[in-house]
Amino acid sequence: MRPPTIIRPMQIRFTKMQGAGNDFVVLDETRGRLGLSAAHYRFLADRHFGVGADQILTVRPPPHGAADGIDFEYVIHNADGGEVEQCGNGARCFVRFVREQGLTAKDAVKVKTLGGIIEPRMQPDGRVTVNMGAPVFELARIPFNPAGLTPETAGLWKKWPLVLEGRAQTAPVLVAVMSMGNPHAVQLVDDVDSAPVAQTGPLVEHHAAFPKRVNAGFMQVVTRSQIRLRVYERGAGETLACGTGACAAVVAGIRLGLLDTRVDVLTRGGALTIEWTGALDAPVMMTGPATTVFEAEIDVPDRL
Repeated sequence: MRPPTIIRPMQIRFTKMQGAGNDFVVLDETRGRLGLSAAHYRFLADRHFGVGADQILTVRPPPHGAADGIDFEYVIHNADGGEVEQCGNGARCFVRFVREQGLTAKDAVKVKTLGGIIEPRMQPDGRVTVNMGAPVFELARIPFNPAGLTPETAGLWKKWPLVLEGRAQTAPVLVAVMSMGNPHAVQLVDDVDSAPVAQTGPLVEHHAAFPKRVNAGFMQVVTRSQIRLRVYERGAGETLACGTGACAAVVAGIRLGLLDTRVDVLTRGGALTIEWTGALDAPVMMTGPATTVFEAEIDVPDRL
C-alpha cells in the first residue's frame, strides 16, 4: 500500500498592522515571491484558522521596466482572495512597514499599485499622508454601466438610482459613483448607526451596473467639515475603516455641494482627514494613523 501523501506547510513571516481599525497582514516579497494562491490569501485572512485581516498587503520591488522613481510595487488581496486595485488605509501601513523593516530610509515613497501610482509620506506626528491621485468620474473607467438608469442631477454631479434585488422596499437607492483606484458607490444616510449596511451593502456591491463589483459607502453629513462613514467593502464586508471609501465619500460630498475642501471622516475605527480642492485633476490627500500590531510566523498549508 502506498503511504499517504504528507503535505508540508510553508512557514511565512508576516506583520500584522492596522490603520483606523482596518487590519492587514503584510508580506515582504522584496527578496522573492512566496507563490501564494487565492486560497492561501483566504487562509491568512481567516480570523479563526489564519491570522485574521481585512486585506493581505504584499510589498514587492518595482516591476521590471517601471518608470524612474518607483520605489516599490504594492499588491492587495481582499479577504476573499481576490486581487484589488487600491487600499488607502493599507497604503499608510505600507510606508510605515518599509521604513520599520529597513527597506527604505525615505519619509516618502512612490509606489505602483494595480490602480495607479500613489505617494505615501510619513509625518512628524507619526501619522501618514497619502497622495491618492485624482478621482475618476468617467463611467467606463470606474467601471459603471448606466444602461437603463436615469440619473438625478445634484450640485455638480449626478446620483444614480439603483433598484436592489431582494429588498422589501421598492424605492431605489441613490448613489454617487466614482473610482479612487477602485470603484465606489456613495449614498447619503441620516444616521450611519441605523443605516442597513449589512443588508444593503452586499446588494449594492453585486449590483449588475458594476461589472467588477463596488465598495458601498454610507455617509452621514454632520457639518461641512465633518462626516461619519461606514463602508461595506468589496470582497471583505463591512470594515472598521476604508481609506479609499473615505476619499470617495468626501469627493462625493464636495461635488454634491455639501462639504468644504478639508473634511474629518469619523469611522468606527478612528478618524481620517481628507483634502480635495474640487478640481477634476487635483489629487485627493488622505492623512491618518498606521500602527504595527505584531510580527510572527505562521504555517500555511502548501495546498489548500
